[in-house]
Amino acid sequence: MKQRTLGTNGPSIGAVGLGCMSFSDVYGVADDDESVATVHRALDLGMNHLDTSDMYGAGHSEEVVGRAIKGRRDDVFLATKFLTRYGPNANRSNWMTPESGRYQDTSPEWVPQACDASLKRLGIDVIDLYYMHRKLPQVEIEDTVGAMSALVAAGKVRYLGLSEVSPETLRRAHAVHPIAAVQVEYSLFSRDPEDELLDTCRDLGVALVAYSPYGRGILTGTVSRDTLRDAGDFRSVAAPRYTEENIDQNLKLVEAVKAVAAEAGCSPAQVALAWVLAQGDDILPIPGTRRAKYVEENAAATEVRLTAQQIATLLDAIPRDAVAGERYGEAGMKAVNL
Repeated sequence: MKQRTLGTNGPSIGAVGLGCMSFSDVYGVADDDESVATVHRALDLGMNHLDTSDMYGAGHSEEVVGRAIKGRRDDVFLATKFLTRYGPNANRSNWMTPESGRYQDTSPEWVPQACDASLKRLGIDVIDLYYMHRKLPQVEIEDTVGAMSALVAAGKVRYLGLSEVSPETLRRAHAVHPIAAVQVEYSLFSRDPEDELLDTCRDLGVALVAYSPYGRGILTGTVSRDTLRDAGDFRSVAAPRYTEENIDQNLKLVEAVKAVAAEAGCSPAQVALAWVLAQGDDILPIPGTRRAKYVEENAAATEVRLTAQQIATLLDAIPRDAVAGERYGEAGMKAVNL
């Protein structure tokens, strides 16, 4: 696995990481043993950047990751996030529903409690990269990051990160404590970071960690209407780009990715990932999967080199305004770029 540096002063880690949200039944029921085997395969390939959150499965993803890295802590650069608090009846089945008793909290009082809970679920003593999962309008970023910086001083966290914040928020946070990474959705289908955020990250020496580099799977070329009928797959009900009125137009756009893949001799998924990697050495994509075969495919994408003509073909075929639907529903879009 090729290596990339996390920001200006961070460690060298795998150029492609592993997103672990799918360990929490979000794309249908996950098999924990399979998820553990997937992490093991990723580590064997040098894909040492693992990304999870206390939200995924109401902590279940963290527990699975903790099980997977037991005895291999030195092989891992581990990132997790805080934001969502749950009631006593929350579990991996209801974590996205009101029945879980979920609510959001980024107060300085909650930050150390959330960190301790994540450390316990993960079975580790220190988190390598700790993110605020979203900014809440009612909590000043200086207060939250101040509490996060105390975790660094206490030796519980090594680096701080933010997710889906505005350039202004990033600058304010960075003035309190150095921010190592900003996590944001970035793919051929989601180009918002190119407006100003990416430039701000580069100005401050902050890495951009790109989640959903496959547009939640659609850019892999494996998604169809039949895919969305799978029980428990949230995309057909919660992801606007997968809804009945938008899916056909978006699937047509993927044909260009398939054509470039055929020319390059690789899979559409590898083309989509190679495109993100080609946007700069300071960008670290974290495609999510719970299957070892896709980990292998993602690792091999680091060897794919798209030509200038192939990149131009992709951008001509998929201009920013061509994608139908927002990346989140109305409530989700209100929570980003704050």
